[in-house]
Amino acid sequence: MHLERLVFILEVVGQKGRATVADICAQSDLPKPTAYRLVQDLVSSGLLESPARGSFAIGKRLRRITLSDYSDPALLEVIAPVLANAASAYGAAFFLSRLRGHWVEILHVATPETGVSYLHPGIGKRPLHACSCAKAIAAVSPELLSRDELKGQLRQYTEHTITNREDLAAELEAIRAKGYAECVEELERGISSVATTLTKTGAGSTVSIGATASVRVFTPATRNKIGKALSEMSQELSCALGWNDADAERICA
Repeated sequence: MHLERLVFILEVVGQKGRATVADICAQSDLPKPTAYRLVQDLVSSGLLESPARGSFAIGKRLRRITLSDYSDPALLEVIAPVLANAASAYGAAFFLSRLRGHWVEILHVATPETGVSYLHPGIGKRPLHACSCAKAIAAVSPELLSRDELKGQLRQYTEHTITNREDLAAELEAIRAKGYAECVEELERGISSVATTLTKTGAGSTVSIGATASVRVFTPATRNKIGKALSEMSQELSCALGWNDADAERICA
């Protein structure tokens, strides 16, 4: 349990780039005194450092171990321009999400600059069972659904929300077969979205890109088109980030 807490804190700080104890507590059920003590343990070991008072970042020792940067700023530097181009090309909002603890969080949204009308998905947490960005991640990491923490979390948001574990398992199997996830009025009436992970394994399996629009705009045919486009984008981005699983390695070569 102690080790799991330390690893979780490192994940939160690593993803955000910089995080406070309050940020860590917001992503977990850790009491503030416990989180602060664990953070100090990580600082003393060189795995975290404090570049500013009250703010913590990955320490030099851990950076030497990993030799990589998976922080939000590092991802945005590569992914944000690609999402901006897609938003303009398709006239819809495109977004970047990643797994944080037991939720998936939308952390960046690119909107079209062509004067067209679009829907903004908003920034923040999404449940694993009721949003395309979260279902895409859950589909390639089914162990997320076996956690005890998921019990009681299959909340119904609309009449289209999946609230049964067996139905959700079938949905995730269909997502794996298609290569992308869809959400059609499952989280909010009138809104649909499509998303896929950057890779099927490794670090990229916890990061997804997607697009959203009204159900009138994102018809089944359009969602299929967007899904295929997102799959191609994910392959290109995974190559750029060096997150190449077995399938992506053939494409990046």
